[in-house]
Amino acid sequence: MVLSALVTVDDSRRVAMLLGVLFGLAGMGSSSAAIALPLMAADLGVSVGVATWSISLYVLMLAVTTALYGRIADLVGVRIPLLVGVGLMTLGALVASVAPSFELLVLARMLQGAGAAAIPTLGVTLLSNRYDGAVRGLALGRLAGIAAAVTCLGPLAGGLVESLFGWRAVMMLPVLGALVLPFLTHTLAGGGTGARLDVLGALLVSFTAGGLVLVVQSPSSGFVVAGVGMALMVLGTPSVVWRVRARPHGFLPVVVIRNGAVLRSAVAAAAIPASWFALLVAVPAVLLAEGWEAWQVGLLLLPSAIVALLMPKSAGRLLARYGPARTLAISSAVAAGAIACTALGVAFVSAPLLVLAVMACTISFGVGQPAMGAAVGEAVTLDVRGVALGVATLLFLVGGSIGSAVVGGLGDALGLSGALAVVGLLPLLGIGVLMPELRRTRRERRPA
Repeated sequence: MVLSALVTVDDSRRVAMLLGVLFGLAGMGSSSAAIALPLMAADLGVSVGVATWSISLYVLMLAVTTALYGRIADLVGVRIPLLVGVGLMTLGALVASVAPSFELLVLARMLQGAGAAAIPTLGVTLLSNRYDGAVRGLALGRLAGIAAAVTCLGPLAGGLVESLFGWRAVMMLPVLGALVLPFLTHTLAGGGTGARLDVLGALLVSFTAGGLVLVVQSPSSGFVVAGVGMALMVLGTPSVVWRVRARPHGFLPVVVIRNGAVLRSAVAAAAIPASWFALLVAVPAVLLAEGWEAWQVGLLLLPSAIVALLMPKSAGRLLARYGPARTLAISSAVAAGAIACTALGVAFVSAPLLVLAVMACTISFGVGQPAMGAAVGEAVTLDVRGVALGVATLLFLVGGSIGSAVVGGLGDALGLSGALAVVGLLPLLGIGVLMPELRRTRRERRPA
């Protein structure tokens, strides 16, 4: 019995670490590419503002296709969608690294984002299905910690690689994910109900989700993007409602969208990446304006990568002691404190305060992401767990878009500190959204 438990713990450690590296490489697709934007823009003959579309559309595809991968995993298991996703991410990165024009590079980045979307959803799904109890909580924490650490290394890696080999080499960094995948293949067998995919439902949900992401990003992208996003949402939302009513067990099962625990946990968790992406936009902007080099900004994020590696055990202990809802509330409170610290660091251009803020936000992410996965995983049955985690991850990624959009869109009008103050309200609102879950948890823990 003890030997079996030890084998399970060792297996969960290895699988979670490998998935965390994959997740981090997917995140590095945006964090490292941001460093290469100026040189890439000059080489391809576009402005830096236009070049940012290579990141915006990457995030768009990353968000839109997450629920699709989750639902496909419910039907056929994790193996096929994860192999396809990593394959698309690798192909997109390779094409982007040799693209002769900006238009082809953007298409390659969209392909890369569509592939990378498989990793966060399917990683959490695999761990949630494979392990239980405290082992599951520790595995989810390790996944988030490793992913955050690798993502934090993105700006440093991007700056160093660009200085040595040029911006095209930076675009190739996510190709490393293909080297990790062979070590995971034996854990991906089995699973799935064998049912057919509701293709029309998948398309309707994807277009509507894409409209939501475009609307969120419109403060920093302009009225045209906002108009396209609104049109997709106005046309897509009633279509999705109609499809759910016609096919209650289709692509978006009615038992998922009516599950209050799933939606509340996902909405509350979305404030955590909003804080993270707001910080990643604000900190480099301030320091680069002060004359820092890109690699020096990357070094500033290095302590947070070390903190991320120490987070898995802490996240596991918090989940075991307080449960997912309370742990998510703790993470939201830390995120609010991190944004307040960032605002002060920006106002006084204080590198120590910014380092402290990045470390606090890393702690929040390392605790909040596994707490969301645990909350959603416990709230649904196995046959719809993949799509439930996909929907939750979609909202999670939309939260990241909100953070970067608020800082980019309101930074000129309110200043960076004012824009960060707006972002700081989101984690507090998330705690308010969680109140029904917190009250339910308190009742369940109260002695009879």
